[in-house]
Formats: sequence, C-alpha cells, structure tokens
Amino acid sequence: MITSAQIGAACALLGWKQIDVAAVAGISEMSVKNIGRGVTNPRVNRPTAIRTAHEAAGVIFIDQNGGGPGVRLRKAQTSLG
Repeated sequence: MITSAQIGAACALLGWKQIDVAAVAGISEMSVKNIGRGVTNPRVNRPTAIRTAHEAAGVIFIDQNGGGPGVRLRKAQTSLG
C-alpha cells in the first residue's frame, strides 16, 4: 500500500496538484485530499486509482523493503532513428 508521503512526493515529481491527480485518477479532489491526510475508507479502491494514475505518468513506487518506501521517475525511453 502506498503512503500519503509517497503520493505527495509523486505529485512533486510530476508537478501535479491535487486537482490534477483527481482528474487523472477519476476520483474527487476531496478524496485525494483525504488520502493525502491519511483519512481513507479501506473498502474504497481510491489509493489504487491514484497509484495507477501516477504510474501511467512515469512514477515508480518503491515499497517498504527495509530501506523505506519512496518514489522515483521511470527513465525516459529514447527512440533511435
């Protein structure tokens, strides 16, 4: 599961505001704000929608695996002509 800190960091990497996340994820801005504050309803799949939206834009979420959770941008692919 992603953390609110990871969501904030992913937004910073992409230059997204909460309204941008809401539009791309197909959820309300209030839902994004609540998730960012750690207020969520575990029966609702909104954190997954937020993660999917960020991943589609190139963010990689790094799970908690001893080193702590984090985010990074996927390396840009270049096409050779």
